[in-house]
Amino acid sequence: MTEEPAALASHLDLNADVGELLGQSPLEGDAAIMAQVSSVNIACGFHAGGPSTMRRSCATAAASGVVIGAHPSYRDLAGFGRRFIDVDPDELTQELIYQIGALQAIARAEGATVRYVKPHGALYNAIVQHNAQAQAVVSAVLAVDPGLALLVAPQSQVQLLGQAAGLTIVTEAFADRAYNPDGTLVSRSEPGAVLHSVEAVVAQSLDIALRHEVTARDGSRVKLSTQSLCLHGDTPGAVQLARAVRAALASAGVQIGSFA
Repeated sequence: MTEEPAALASHLDLNADVGELLGQSPLEGDAAIMAQVSSVNIACGFHAGGPSTMRRSCATAAASGVVIGAHPSYRDLAGFGRRFIDVDPDELTQELIYQIGALQAIARAEGATVRYVKPHGALYNAIVQHNAQAQAVVSAVLAVDPGLALLVAPQSQVQLLGQAAGLTIVTEAFADRAYNPDGTLVSRSEPGAVLHSVEAVVAQSLDIALRHEVTARDGSRVKLSTQSLCLHGDTPGAVQLARAVRAALASAGVQIGSFA
């Protein structure tokens, strides 16, 4: 296949989930990732993190010059927010307001500002098609600050509802996740859902940035028109992957910069 010119993607946001790692020095890994990306999605305590982690993450992000986004989820610490919960939409809206508001206050204490919201895990996947929960997410952002951007999957229900409500919608693709032929993510319960090799992650990143498409698990090519590329901060070897992706994008002429 003839490679399209890099000018097609002269600018791209590179985002990563942070404030989620467990271990002796989780924030050291986050700091190394922040050096490679332009935006960070900070866990807000319902699936990972907590007040101290959130504040240290905000401080590190501010020092690194990266844009801060809230990464709220279902109330599911035990399941890391990766289990669908059939929560009442009104209750979901209140829980999201709580999480976003908490991060806003903590970021402000560090002289920083929350610029966008990216739902986490099972909630992120649910609002691709779940109308009621998608509306709950939109309602929460509108209630907290209509100026916040909403980072979501392309061609999703939440994208349509957010746009109809006047929110700034930014769509993203994943450097390290496998895709189904319909453009959805392969479930983490299935083998091969997460890409681990540097070669595979870099190749998919370049496909997304330069050709606006990925190769699905069945070998078909799927179009993905996105403005941001995500790397998971909790993936083993995440720092190495982030460095490799950033270097490959730079070599292809892609400038990394936040959308917010």
